[in-house]
Amino acid sequence: MASPVSPSDPVASQAPTSPAQHAASRHAVWLGAAAIITDQIGRVLLVRPTYREDDRWLLPGGVVEAGEHPHDACRREITEELGLPGLPLSRVLAVHSLSQHRPGTRPGAPCPGEIRYVFDGGTLTTDQTKALRLPREELSEFAFLETRDAVQRLRPVDGQIMLAAYRARLGNTAAAHLADGRHIFDVPPLDRHDVHVRYRPMWDSPLNRAPVPERLRVQQAWSWCFVPDGRIVLVAVPAPRGALPMLPGGTVERTDTTPEATLHREAAEEAQLILTDPVRLGWVLDETGEVYGGVGPNARLRLAARVTATPQAAPSHACSPPPPRQPSCWGGARPDSGRPGSPRRRRASGGAFPPLVPPPSRRSPRRGCG
Repeated sequence: MASPVSPSDPVASQAPTSPAQHAASRHAVWLGAAAIITDQIGRVLLVRPTYREDDRWLLPGGVVEAGEHPHDACRREITEELGLPGLPLSRVLAVHSLSQHRPGTRPGAPCPGEIRYVFDGGTLTTDQTKALRLPREELSEFAFLETRDAVQRLRPVDGQIMLAAYRARLGNTAAAHLADGRHIFDVPPLDRHDVHVRYRPMWDSPLNRAPVPERLRVQQAWSWCFVPDGRIVLVAVPAPRGALPMLPGGTVERTDTTPEATLHREAAEEAQLILTDPVRLGWVLDETGEVYGGVGPNARLRLAARVTATPQAAPSHACSPPPPRQPSCWGGARPDSGRPGSPRRRRASGGAFPPLVPPPSRRSPRRGCG
């Protein structure tokens, strides 16, 4: 005979819950959707809302309505905010969760937490950029900005989301997963080294395919260095506002017999690369040579070469090197081909290759919590 159940038994005393009670007990969050949209030189599109008290900007996007998929919500918001119907969203670049009690949440804000999806909105053509139309009651202006400038206009947590998504697109890597502005898993190389991309106007001449005239001295030799699977190697150069990617190479020294010798030396010093078969692609004209102390007109050579080895042993140095440039293999990255920040790019050692990989709106007055 079974023994009677004690009324104090916690299992026996639990009354069955109704479906409504069970649903109310589950964790609830808001959903948001935004997009990384760039112009043809890689600057990211931000919009300025009229309803934000802190005057911070946003990525295009907004609140996911009840029963709506984040992908559909993002397309709807882009249509409503930018006047771009049917803009393709190719993939998810980042998924970000904001906790209810994260730092910076506005006191008293009725926010149960938020999950935000950031999609790849692609690159706008010149005609699409000219066709942008904003709802003036909600957005006052838009701007295409370099990432280093964009983060200054975003809230700190929004800046981290934007950078993680932009770098996932730049490096053609898997979607980034973040919580309260921080990566949940291993921090990807581009985020670990705070890599940004500069917009460089055509301050110099276009690439000249003809041989360098004898009257011009070759002051610089940089190269597109290809690894066997077709990706190129860039080196991340530390800077106060974030690391900037550059092609391997540097200034032609007096001891270098040819610009190709400069390339071999610099590639080994900067990124421990062994190159073969360098080919001259052309050169650009530096009218003043200001960065080299005002030496006058000179040529900056651009080459291409194959990477045949990446030695693990770092070259020795007589003194402590500056913070090392970290070489990275990036698919689809836009390298910076502008003038370097100093007459001589500093030499350093270390680093290794990272592993490769709408209906009518019922708009909410809030775009997110915080």
